[in-house]
Amino acid sequence: MHRPTSFRYVSSPARIIAGQDALMHLGTEVARTGARRAFVVCSRSIAQRTTLLERAQEVLGERYAGVFDGSQAESPLPAVEAGVAAARDAGADCIVAIGGGSVVVTARAITILLAEAGSIFDLCTQYPPDRPPVSPRLLQPKLPNVIVLTTPTTATNRAGAAVLDPARHRRLELFDPKTRPVAIFCDAAALLTAPASLFISTAATTLVGVVGSLQSLDLNPFGEGDLLEALRLLQEAMPRVLEAPQDPDPRIQLAVAALLSNRAADAGGGGGGGVVAALSHGLQARYEAVHQGAALSVLLAPGMRFNRPVLREGQARLAEVLGVRRAGMGPEEAATAAVAAVEQLLRQVGLPLRLRDLGVPEADLEGLATDAMQDFFLTMNPRPVRDRSELLDVLRDAW
Repeated sequence: MHRPTSFRYVSSPARIIAGQDALMHLGTEVARTGARRAFVVCSRSIAQRTTLLERAQEVLGERYAGVFDGSQAESPLPAVEAGVAAARDAGADCIVAIGGGSVVVTARAITILLAEAGSIFDLCTQYPPDRPPVSPRLLQPKLPNVIVLTTPTTATNRAGAAVLDPARHRRLELFDPKTRPVAIFCDAAALLTAPASLFISTAATTLVGVVGSLQSLDLNPFGEGDLLEALRLLQEAMPRVLEAPQDPDPRIQLAVAALLSNRAADAGGGGGGGVVAALSHGLQARYEAVHQGAALSVLLAPGMRFNRPVLREGQARLAEVLGVRRAGMGPEEAATAAVAAVEQLLRQVGLPLRLRDLGVPEADLEGLATDAMQDFFLTMNPRPVRDRSELLDVLRDAW
């Protein structure tokens, strides 16, 4: 495999605090930002069914400025706008997100909409006809944000936020690297608040991204190293979450795997995405009961088969990484073995493999293909997508 020796590597700074009672350091990390009014964003279930909000309030002390507990799945625009109003009324100068991916994204969107003038429809990525997508430059300073994880979400240290427009069933994508968190907490008790099934489904998002990225033949050493370690953690820890749901150690390992996957993407380590991510976004927007991990799981193997004409050697290399490439296997046979190994890993931890298992009617496939044609991630697919019919073929393969 070719490993480039000429590349650029930039890592975003963030302090990561993990382990038992990690949350006791929340006040210290908020104080590092110079903030005096830390505003918490969480879901109603976190506020009412766990002790995390009380713990955060206790350690923040006089810096605690209030809470918005209206975060909802997929970060719908009305909930985000309500959070913006609540944070503004509280005089927030720091945002503390406590929860999983939707809470993290909601909090990040709040920091953007607090700072930028104008409508979110003007601030989000635009899709002019017959031209590449354009992400407006969001230049205003943003409030620092701190994240307390309850799931191993890959949303944690991303540079953007995708808000769901429920009226149009589409994502409004906001991009601003200044919204990356200054501190991330992998607190043992916080990570134990999520049901094991939800935790596995969230970890599947990382797995899909890692598998997608490891098909690249042009990984630099930083990206490759992070991806290989992330894959090792995923393979070891995902089954352990199901075997010992009250053990925080595998949960912390999966949270670390998500952070490594994102760091690899920053290092030029692919980042997965492409046709699989684009189609999954439509599934999540249309079906409230379909979690991101489940959507990605059913699309991973069909997406790999679609991309095989341009990723055959990379998928064969993935078979080597997964330990399923046998002596004498050519690239095509090895690529087939890689797909089978990935499906087996998903099956082992109880993740779905067919769209019909998610309750998606076959009649909806054409609409899903149409939705994905205006998804930013489609522009990053290794094999250019010529038209909607090719996406429909992937969906039929997945159904």
